[in-house]
Amino acid sequence: MDLKSFVTIVPDYPKEGISFKDITTIMDNGEAYKYATDQIVEFAKQVGTDIIVGPEARGFIIGCPVAYALEVGFAPVRKPGKLPRETIAVEYDLEYGTDSLTIHKDAIKPGQRVLIVDDLLATGGTVGATVELVEKLGGVVAGCAFLIELTYLNGREKLKGYDIQALITY
Repeated sequence: MDLKSFVTIVPDYPKEGISFKDITTIMDNGEAYKYATDQIVEFAKQVGTDIIVGPEARGFIIGCPVAYALEVGFAPVRKPGKLPRETIAVEYDLEYGTDSLTIHKDAIKPGQRVLIVDDLLATGGTVGATVELVEKLGGVVAGCAFLIELTYLNGREKLKGYDIQALITY
């Protein structure tokens, strides 16, 4: 299935000059959403996965059905103050400033093989911070899976040494 044909390109969103890749038109098509999920499930099986981790919010949308299909757990990565129990945090660089992400301190057990799942690999900042969180907890990053990779932003460079799956590339 050509998943790229299900992506809607929105010009000048969220600001002029940006060509936004809207994945909701994959998600609102049951066949396309199932196909994309199944592709990531197969990758998860290949790399050996004990738990799925996804950064908010689209990592939840992509990662939860994968976890369900594999019958494994899902651990959310969120902005500070959004998780109710004790967390660890990682700060990462943005184009202009910094941001941070958190995960529950008990979300990953040492040695667990983790597949990080998100909608988009762009510059690699979010996924790089997520990798750092997983590894701080003793998890082993089995791989990273994305619906879309924007190859011209070189996010893959931050993930050298990790198995990566991108279903669509631009």
